[in-house]
Amino acid sequence: MDSTDFATTAEGVAFYRAYDRVLAKWPVETTRVDLASQYGTTRVNSCGPSGAPPVILLPGGGATSAVWFANVATLAEGYHVYAVDLMGDVGRSVPSGTPLRTVDDLMSWLDTVVDAIGETGLRLVGHSYGAMIALAYALRAPERVRTLTLLDPNSCFAGMRAPYLARAVPLLLRPTEQRQRNFIRWETGNRHVDPEWLDLLALGAATFPASKTIVPKRPKRTALQNLAVETTVVLAAESKVHDSRRLAAHITESFPQIGTVVVEEASHHGMPMQPAQALNDVLRQSL
Repeated sequence: MDSTDFATTAEGVAFYRAYDRVLAKWPVETTRVDLASQYGTTRVNSCGPSGAPPVILLPGGGATSAVWFANVATLAEGYHVYAVDLMGDVGRSVPSGTPLRTVDDLMSWLDTVVDAIGETGLRLVGHSYGAMIALAYALRAPERVRTLTLLDPNSCFAGMRAPYLARAVPLLLRPTEQRQRNFIRWETGNRHVDPEWLDLLALGAATFPASKTIVPKRPKRTALQNLAVETTVVLAAESKVHDSRRLAAHITESFPQIGTVVVEEASHHGMPMQPAQALNDVLRQSL
C-alpha cells in the first residue's frame, strides 16, 4: 500500500488527524505547500516574514515536520521557516515517479526542495535522522548552505551506544504503537513528552506504509575536517544515543571549526520540543 491509498483507510484517517492536531500547535500563521518533483510531492509547512532569510528544518525519523511547534515562533521572528516532511518517511510527502534508492537520490530530492524554495544562503537545521541528511547535504553542496545546525546527530561523528541499539532494533523490526511509546518513555527518562505528538509518532510507526530508509554513511574524518560550512552541533545532555559530553570533547578536539553545545535536561527524542527555551536560545545563536 502506498501513502495515497493509506490516506483512505481508517488507519490513515487517524494518522492524518493526529498530524493535523500537532500542526495546529504551531503558534504562528502557517502556510502548507506541496512541492512537485520527479520524486513526488514534498509537504512543506512554512511561516515567518516574506523576504526574511530562509531556514530549512529537517525532522527526526517518524517525527514529521509538525514536531517544530515549540521552535517556530522564535525562528519566525527573524527568518522564513520551511519545515519539511522527509520524502520516504512518515508524514504528508507522497513518493511517486522516480523512487529514492540511494543517498545520491536523497540528496537530489533535497536539491529539488531547495530549488523550489528558490532561496540562497540557506540555514539548515536537522534533528537525528534529519541531521544525518543535513550533514550529508552540506558536505555535498556547501555552496548552498550558509549555516548548519545539527541537533543530537546520530551516526555522524560517532556510533550509537549498544543499549540504545538493543532497544531500537526490535521496534524497527516489528513496530507497534505500544513499543514506540515504551521506547520514547525509556529514552526520555519518563520526562514529559507532548501526548499528541507521541500519538502521532506511535500511529506512524504502527500504521504508516513502510519504505526503505535511505541512511547516509558516517562521513570520513577527512571530509569532516574539510567541512567549510559554519556548523554547530547541539547535543542532548541526557541522550541515550551517545555520551554527549564525550562526543562534544571529541568534536572539539578533532574538528575545531565545528562548534558544540550541550543542552541540559534534553534527551535525544525529546528534541526539538524540550527544553524549548534553552534550545531556542541556541538556535538563535547558531543560525
